[in-house]
Amino acid sequence: MDLKGKVAVVTGVSKGIGKALVLQLLERGCIVAGLGLTKPDIGNENFHFVPCNVRHYTEVEQAFQKVEARFGEDIHILINNAGLGYFGNIEDHTLDQWHEMYETNVNGIFYTSKLVVPKMKKQEYGHIVNIASTAALEGYPQVSGYCGTKFAVKGISESMYKELRDFRVKVTCVYPGSVKTDFFRNSPGIKPHDYMLMPEDVAAMIVYCLETPDNFHQVNLEVRPLQPKGPRK
Repeated sequence: MDLKGKVAVVTGVSKGIGKALVLQLLERGCIVAGLGLTKPDIGNENFHFVPCNVRHYTEVEQAFQKVEARFGEDIHILINNAGLGYFGNIEDHTLDQWHEMYETNVNGIFYTSKLVVPKMKKQEYGHIVNIASTAALEGYPQVSGYCGTKFAVKGISESMYKELRDFRVKVTCVYPGSVKTDFFRNSPGIKPHDYMLMPEDVAAMIVYCLETPDNFHQVNLEVRPLQPKGPRK
């Protein structure tokens, strides 16, 4: 896809991978609508921030109405990046934590896709990127809830790509390992460090995937830090 002039919607743009994606898409001439809780410090005439909590369908629906009013009905790219995780034994998760993870990580993807997919099928063109995690590939202790949400993202993505490929719509699921972001703010035992993946590098990989030829479909993207605990001692 030639990204120049294409309309992209990205969720979770306040920081981390989402913000890095917005900046790199803008560099390539994209028109970007960013959905999030906090407005990022991005000054570009082709960037439009829409306050939105993807946990709530009415907010997502209103956000897309604002995007369409500003940029028109054609949406070429949807990147579902918004997500969060809480760490702890399964019995120690609060109900609010559990519901927040599922409502954000799983329901949020359903809400945005429900609104975008009919448009992409009608125009027979588009690319949806769902950002999961290596926690979608295997279970880890202390993150049962988060793993559960990301396993769901994997299943949803695999079904979506098979539903949409005949409409010339791509669906890609991304599985990053640990990334140096504030994701670990809810984990007292893990602090971000320089041996993790950098959000800019993960974003660059996704942008490369978006720029592939129309008949080239990268269904899954898994990336991990080479030495997540640092060099051997």
